[in-house]
Amino acid sequence: MANSETIRIEPCQKRVRALFEGEVVVDTHQAKLVWEVPYYPAYYLPLADVSGGLLHTNGRTRAPDPVRGEAVLYDLRHGNRVATDAASRYPSCPELTSHVRFVWSALDQWLEEDEEVIVHPRSPFTRVDVLPSSRHIQVIINGVTVADSHRAMALFETGRPLRWYLPQTDIRMDLLEPSTTRTGCPYKGWASYWNVNAGSERYNDLAWSYLHPLPESTRIADHICIWDHHVHTLVDGTTT
Repeated sequence: MANSETIRIEPCQKRVRALFEGEVVVDTHQAKLVWEVPYYPAYYLPLADVSGGLLHTNGRTRAPDPVRGEAVLYDLRHGNRVATDAASRYPSCPELTSHVRFVWSALDQWLEEDEEVIVHPRSPFTRVDVLPSSRHIQVIINGVTVADSHRAMALFETGRPLRWYLPQTDIRMDLLEPSTTRTGCPYKGWASYWNVNAGSERYNDLAWSYLHPLPESTRIADHICIWDHHVHTLVDGTTT
């Protein structure tokens, strides 16, 4: 482990691979996890484990930060496809000078061991627990009781507020309509959203569900979570 004034670096024991146009760009057992932001890490990957001929310095740099210094930028090229500024390296940072950081969306697919990872790397310090609960959960929106359940799933995620996922049979599904919005979570999977119509008001993307959650979150499959905004949630009769 390495810690500095503003950045945290941890070794990653997982095999990490990334693909671009069907080509394995990097395959390594020596990745580093770097917390550029407080909530989740980024992969820094050994330049020696990047496939030859795919990364090209483009002469551009990124303004220095107090810890890592100035970043040298690279383009990623394969055939006729070019991802501009797809990777960066910090030559003046001793712990990272031999590693590159790829823009997540510049690559087509990321794998930890043989499992796909979405959105960003998983933090070894984040845990997701999904526990069945008989507590009485009521969700009231604009004076309308949208959900009433004693069969919720309580989802506890490190650093995040407790979320109640409710079975659809305990939700007024006639008040919900599917949205086109979709987001991803590396611990739960891809979320689909719902608009809620209550008391003559429409609340866009107020609820979401994971139809095919990742293994650690399978208990929330076919359950719906309703966002805190515009919502009055009672747990055993007490407002949360």
